[in-house]
Amino acid sequence: MAVSSFRSGRLPLFHHPQLPSKSSSPRSAVAIKNLNGCFNSSSKRRAFLLFAQYSQPSQQDRFSSRLQSSLENLPKLLEDIVQTSISTGPRGALRLAQGIQAFVGVGGEWLADVSRSTNEPTGIPSQLQLGLLSPLYLRKLFERMGATYIKLGQFIASAPTLFPPEYVEEFQKCFDRAPAVPFEDIQSILRQELGRPIDSVYEYIDPTPIASASIAQVHAARLKGSQDDVVIKVLKPGIEDILVADLNFIYLAARILEFLNPEFSRASLVSIVKDIRESMLEEVDFYKEAKNIESFRRYLEAMGLTRQATAPRVYNHCSTGRVLTMERLYGVPLTDLDTISSLVSSPENSLITALNVWFGSLLACESFHADVHAGNLWVLRDGRIGFLDFGIVGRISPKTWAAMEVFLGSIATEEYESMASALIEMGATNQNVDAKAFARDLEKIFASIQELDTEVVVATARGTNTNATAVSANIIVDERQMNALFLDVVRVSESYGLRFPREFALLMKQLLYFDRYTRLLAPDMNVLQDQRITIVSNRRSNYRDNLR
Repeated sequence: MAVSSFRSGRLPLFHHPQLPSKSSSPRSAVAIKNLNGCFNSSSKRRAFLLFAQYSQPSQQDRFSSRLQSSLENLPKLLEDIVQTSISTGPRGALRLAQGIQAFVGVGGEWLADVSRSTNEPTGIPSQLQLGLLSPLYLRKLFERMGATYIKLGQFIASAPTLFPPEYVEEFQKCFDRAPAVPFEDIQSILRQELGRPIDSVYEYIDPTPIASASIAQVHAARLKGSQDDVVIKVLKPGIEDILVADLNFIYLAARILEFLNPEFSRASLVSIVKDIRESMLEEVDFYKEAKNIESFRRYLEAMGLTRQATAPRVYNHCSTGRVLTMERLYGVPLTDLDTISSLVSSPENSLITALNVWFGSLLACESFHADVHAGNLWVLRDGRIGFLDFGIVGRISPKTWAAMEVFLGSIATEEYESMASALIEMGATNQNVDAKAFARDLEKIFASIQELDTEVVVATARGTNTNATAVSANIIVDERQMNALFLDVVRVSESYGLRFPREFALLMKQLLYFDRYTRLLAPDMNVLQDQRITIVSNRRSNYRDNLR
C-alpha cells in the first residue's frame, strides 16, 4: 500500500485560534490600577469600609429572598418527585441497583489505575485525580449503565455548546457499534408487534444484523409477495422501560440541583434535561420516525427533487411503534471517494445536490435531517443522494434561519458587525449587548483562520487477483479543531449574555459534517460563496402552494 498526502488549498470553515486572555486587556489593567488607588488613600479606605458595612444587610436581604423563593418552590419540587416516581414504578429500583453495580465496577477500575500510578515517578495523572468525573471514567460508567447513558454520551459528543471540549472528544467513542441482540429476541419482538407469523410478512430475514446501535438493531429482509428488498429496524427489548426510568432519574436530579443552587437555574439545567428527554423518547417511537420520513419524501416531491434525492419508503402494513420496515437503498457513504467516482461523473456535483436538498429542507419541510453523518448520507447506485435514518430531526423558525443566513454570509465576507448582529438576533438575552465590542471579539476569533490548511491522505492498494487499484481518501483533522471555532463563538457570545436555541447547535453540527465532505469531494469549493448552492429562506410558502 502506498500512502501520500497533499495540502488542500481550501481553508477550513471552522478553526480554533488562540484568544488573548481577557485579564490582560487594557481595560482590566485600568480597573486594577483604580482599585489599588482606593487602598492608597485613608479617606477612600474609610469610605470603602463604610460601603461594606451598608452592603451587608443587602446581602442578607438577598439571602432571605433566595430562601423565601426556595420555600415557595418546594411544594412544586415535591410534587414533581412524587409524580415522576409514580410514573417510573418498580423499574426505578431495578435501574438503581444496576447503577450501583456499574458505579462499583468502574470505581474498581479507577482504584486499580490509581494504585498502579502511585509507583510512577510523575505521580497520579490529572485525569485520575478527577475520579469518576473525569471524561474517561465517566464515559466508561455511561457505557456500563447502558442505552440511555450511551445516548446521553452521544448527546454530549454532539453538543459542544454545552460541554467542555475534553468531554466532547471522549464521548465520541459512544458512537461505536453496540453489542447485537440475539436474533431469537428480534424474532420474538417481530411476532409480538406484527400480530401474525413472521413468514406471512417476510420471505426472508438475514439473522446477522446490518447495524446494532444503542436502542435499535437493523436487519436486511425481503417482503413476501412483492419481493421488495427492505430493512427492518427493531427496537431492542426492554429499552423503553430503561429509558423512562433513567430519564426520570436524571430529570429529578436536575430539579433537585436547580432547587439547591440557583446558578443551575440560570444555566437552564432543567430545560436542557427536558430537551434531552424529549429527543430520546422521540427516537424510540418509530411512528414519529416514519412520520419524519414521509414528511421529507413529500418535500422532495413538492419541490421536484425526486430525481436528485430520496429517502426510504416506509411499509406501514409491517411497521409499528417498535418495528420500522423500510425500502432498502443501495449505495455508499459520502466519504467513499473511490466508489462514488465509479457511480457518478462528478462527486462535487453530488455534494452540491446534497447541500441544496438539505438547505431547502430547513424551511420548506416540516423538519430537517439533524444527523447527516456519513452513515446517513449516501450516494446511491442510480446517482441520487439518499437520506437515511430520521430518528433525529430538527425544526427551525424562520426568524432563527434568517439570522443564521446572515451569520453564514458574514463569515464568507468577513463582516463582523453583521455577524454580531445576527448572533444577537438569534440568541436570547435580557440585557443590552454592545454590538461593536462583540464584533471586535468575533474578529479576534477569526483572525488567524488563513494560517490553517487541510491535509488529505490518499492511500492506494492493488488487488491480489486483479490489476485494479483501489483509491481511498481520509481527512486528517483533529475533532477538537473541527468544533473549536463553534466553541469559541458560543463562548464569546455567552460572555455577552447570549443563549442560543438548540436548533442553532443542531444546524452548526450539520454544517460541520458538510464541511468535512467538502474538504474531501470539492476541496476548492467555498460553500458560502458558490453560486451553485442555494441558501434561501423564502421556501415555506412555495412548498405549501405545491402541496395544494
